Amino acid sequence: MKKIIITSIAIALFGTVNAQTSEARGIEIAKAAEKADEGFISSIVELKMTLKNKNGQTSERLLTTKTLELTADGDKSLIVFKSPKDVKGTSTLTFTHKVGSDDQWLYLPSIKRVKRISSNNKSGPFVGSEFAYEDLSSQEIEKYTYKFVEEKGNLLTVEQDPVDPKSGYTKRLVTYNKDKGYRFEKVEFYDRKNSLLKTLTYSNYKQYKNKYWRAGVFTMVNHQSNKETVLNFSDYNFESNLTEEDFSQAALKRAGK
Repeated sequence: MKKIIITSIAIALFGTVNAQTSEARGIEIAKAAEKADEGFISSIVELKMTLKNKNGQTSERLLTTKTLELTADGDKSLIVFKSPKDVKGTSTLTFTHKVGSDDQWLYLPSIKRVKRISSNNKSGPFVGSEFAYEDLSSQEIEKYTYKFVEEKGNLLTVEQDPVDPKSGYTKRLVTYNKDKGYRFEKVEFYDRKNSLLKTLTYSNYKQYKNKYWRAGVFTMVNHQSNKETVLNFSDYNFESNLTEEDFSQAALKRAGK
């Protein structure tokens, strides 16, 4: 009987240690990815968004994205639509926070007003694309709990469970490339029913300043609607010298005019 009890205790302890190791390694990988991308300060990039419906029909939009790196809290970003005419001037401002819900605002040129995006609507589609508003936020360590899943060659997969109960996802499976600055290679998003909703793949990577990896193409496929959104990025400008004044609601209005 003692032997059985001791064996049971050993199994229980072994399982606990494994669980802790899995979580610890998951966080370790996420922190390594964050550290590898620190110090870019700010950037500007032009991109083309291609929307594809379930019948294969496509439409295109041109955008500009500005990003400001912050260390005390999450990053700030400003996205401005340049074309076509029906969305030209539409702009989105995002203040990512390490803890708590992000702050997001939408400027609509048709009514010349800034509208605050409710945290209850963060899972909604971003201007008709397969990207949700919450996908626009910077990747902050504190936003998830972590569990290491597997290692295949230079690829590491980590399960990330959102801390925010208002997230549209139950989990994300993120694949990192440990030999290339822990850059993202793929993210699988699971909906509130824990079913695979969509997959984001990164390709055409380019390294800037011998450190910062940026994908030239994002491809988001929605497995449930059979729709797809592709983002094609032009060269990044890391010499923009942006400041917090470039990420105010006043700047949001100016960008949309």
